[in-house]
Amino acid sequence: MGAPDPRRHIPRTDHLLADPDIAQDRTRLGDKVVREAIREAQDAARRGEIAPTDVAGSLIESLRRRRPSSARPVLNATGVIVHTNLGRAPLSAAAREAVAASAGYVDVELDLATGARSRRGTATREALLRACPAAGDALVVNNGAAALVLTTTALAIGREVVMSRGEMIEIGAGFRLTDLMASTGARLHEIGTTNRTHVRDYLDAIGPDTGCVLKVHPSNFRVEGFTSEVSLPQLHEICVERGVPLVADLGSGLLHPDPLLPDEPDATSALQAGADLVIASGDKLLGGPQAGIMLGDADLIARLSRHPLARAVRTDKLTLAALEATLDGPTPPVTAALHADPDGLRCRAERLAAQLDAPVVAHDGRVGGGGAPGVALPGWAIRLPEHLAFHLRTGDPAVLPRVHDGACLIDLRCIPESDDDAVLAAVRSAAHAVTDYTADINGNL
Repeated sequence: MGAPDPRRHIPRTDHLLADPDIAQDRTRLGDKVVREAIREAQDAARRGEIAPTDVAGSLIESLRRRRPSSARPVLNATGVIVHTNLGRAPLSAAAREAVAASAGYVDVELDLATGARSRRGTATREALLRACPAAGDALVVNNGAAALVLTTTALAIGREVVMSRGEMIEIGAGFRLTDLMASTGARLHEIGTTNRTHVRDYLDAIGPDTGCVLKVHPSNFRVEGFTSEVSLPQLHEICVERGVPLVADLGSGLLHPDPLLPDEPDATSALQAGADLVIASGDKLLGGPQAGIMLGDADLIARLSRHPLARAVRTDKLTLAALEATLDGPTPPVTAALHADPDGLRCRAERLAAQLDAPVVAHDGRVGGGGAPGVALPGWAIRLPEHLAFHLRTGDPAVLPRVHDGACLIDLRCIPESDDDAVLAAVRSAAHAVTDYTADINGNL
């Protein structure tokens, strides 16, 4: 007789499910996920990749690494604050707590005192009006594009939207605001040229068929040299005279002027300059969740709120909670990163670099997310060999560096100081992975 088949000792599914550690992950991840992981571990043992006695341990280790979502947390070491590929603005601790508290049943449309239905998102609306008193009212939808679609549809379906050619922008992934507005049934009335638009262009264009005048901030590019544009106060006079709404799409989400970004428009200034409606994003310089924020004339906001499309683009309870907490809570991470002290960044970088025997180099951060193009944020970065970038991105925790000029740059601007040691450990782990990989290659030559 031959030796007994070791596969007979592979643990049974019911025995593995009874393990207290695995049962805990079953509660956390769900029965389906755990059973699939069990089958994978058992199959690995059948193929001889792991010993039958190691199935339980291997399974527990793999379940510990699993998350309920495939989205992986990333430490942003690029120096780009509003990083679109990383989900734009990271939420503050207060906003995260608000999201967790709102994940269950919550009084999003209920007056608990009377038991009657209430207006959705009232607290968030009030927080917006406290943060931007220049607005008569506020409305929140699910993103900036939705805000523009709702505005264009409600004000100009079957009519004209007058806008300058110099403001007809395209953002990431080939997305064009003009295509978005045209899809609503509004007609675009282009005026001026790429570099120059004058008051007379607006006066010639606005007529009985005009639904609104739209001024868009070209947030992701700059036109310099022989240029001319019409200011909001000038447009306000024209629109009042002609009786048409003036809409300003600002994009980046600043509610008040920031001296660090003198060319970046803000909602308060735009409303004071005469805009009837301001559109902004919640997940850029405001530092909150993805949302389309609409601020302006109370009657105009009411008109937009009553439009049937408002129901299709309304935001959810988690976003409302996160936005309220961002507005009323402590300084959000985006604001902290934007105003980070360069000397403090240098001290942090030098402390880590000393332990890695690596140089520290000057490195300019960026706002990102289509905001403040060309504005450099002075800072510092740890310069590492370029080949570490892959292992940093795929490590645990994942660290996203900037690869530039043949180097892997670690900029700490967007990383909380409490995570500095995690960055240090990640770099050391990446260096060891490179060393092990090189040794394997050399051993097989």
